[in-house]
Amino acid sequence: MAGHVQDRWFKTEEDTNGKETRVKTDRHGTGLRYRARYMGPDGTEKSKSFRDGQKRLAEKWLTRIEADMDSGLYTDPGAGKTTFRQYTEKWMKAQTTDLTTRESVNVQLRRHAIPYLGSRPLGSFKPEHIRDWLSDLERAVPAASYRRVIFSSVSAVLAAAVDDEYLRRNPCRASTVTAPSRTTRRVVPWTAEQTFAVRRGLPTEYRAMVDLGGGCGLRQGEIFGLPVDQVGFDSGWVHVAFQVKVAEGKLVFAPPKRQKERDVPLPDSVARVLKRHMEACPPVEVTLPWLRPDGEPVTKRLFFARPDGDGAVRRTDFNTRFWKPALVGAGIISEPEPGERYQAARQHGMHALRHFYASVLLDGGENIKALSTYLGHTDPGFTLRVYTHLLPSSEGRTRRAVDRLYDGAESGPDGPQTAQGS
Repeated sequence: MAGHVQDRWFKTEEDTNGKETRVKTDRHGTGLRYRARYMGPDGTEKSKSFRDGQKRLAEKWLTRIEADMDSGLYTDPGAGKTTFRQYTEKWMKAQTTDLTTRESVNVQLRRHAIPYLGSRPLGSFKPEHIRDWLSDLERAVPAASYRRVIFSSVSAVLAAAVDDEYLRRNPCRASTVTAPSRTTRRVVPWTAEQTFAVRRGLPTEYRAMVDLGGGCGLRQGEIFGLPVDQVGFDSGWVHVAFQVKVAEGKLVFAPPKRQKERDVPLPDSVARVLKRHMEACPPVEVTLPWLRPDGEPVTKRLFFARPDGDGAVRRTDFNTRFWKPALVGAGIISEPEPGERYQAARQHGMHALRHFYASVLLDGGENIKALSTYLGHTDPGFTLRVYTHLLPSSEGRTRRAVDRLYDGAESGPDGPQTAQGS
């Protein structure tokens, strides 16, 4: 056995003749009688107390501890008393991912996990607790895709707790726990008419944003953080190396998503729009810290600034004051009732401009690998999975090829009309 069971109500003493006898202790009849004790792997003594009449139960507990040590499944009983809230707070502070990712995960856990699971000791977690939580989460968060993200964050916390020996197994990985399903909704790009209707609905100083999103595939933060010196009007390329994002509630400059800088073709039409924009709305010098609020200050001349010209555009402010009203004007979303907020959905964000850009390039015959590079995707396979349904069919290419041939020949004296008349 890994340790021994101490009886607190009796002790062994020697009488005057050297004979051992059992005598009552001062604690006899009060408190928990038995204390199971053993030496843990860390060299410190561990124990658990049991009531009178439970000596056999205490011995079984020690036997199980010994078996767990032998099989590598041992967890410190004291560590198992740590609550989900306590461990999660510690886990969040130790994360080494980029600041924005940490903030996103922290929000998920604080809003949707800790209020439900926070008071539960880690050692008591069972799959049924995760199933019950997922049921509550489904009512609180309608979007399955976001529920899946939250579930992954909770699973990551509990996986770390297993590694740190706070609990034996991760209940999120039990066969009876079903993770929220992946989103299978197909991307439906805006039409050109919708895209330009949204453009017309924006204030003059922000209309060129639509051209950068729909004509160059830039993300919202990359548009907000695009410096003038990164646009090659002579070379015909845009170098995407900056974005404006929020870190700890403050605006900062940062590299693009996943630190992936890229070069994107600058169409002549977009270049002309940007030049006219610069004439009407001169670029503004903006100074922001790099990556985090206490980071090194960086100054750039940006194409877009706040309406008062003082500082970079903030996403939440722009979306509420300008983007959503433009969507209403274009008929993409409905006008909210008095006192209600605008309709919120991922497909209604500025990301829709990237989908439009992808649809235009694919319809024009661009290959997936090039599109993936221009969009800043790490894996062309991801690009293919998202946009495969937008690839032109072979019969469609055939029709367009023949139509282009006839379009060019119709004006000639020996064109299709002549053939039909002979």
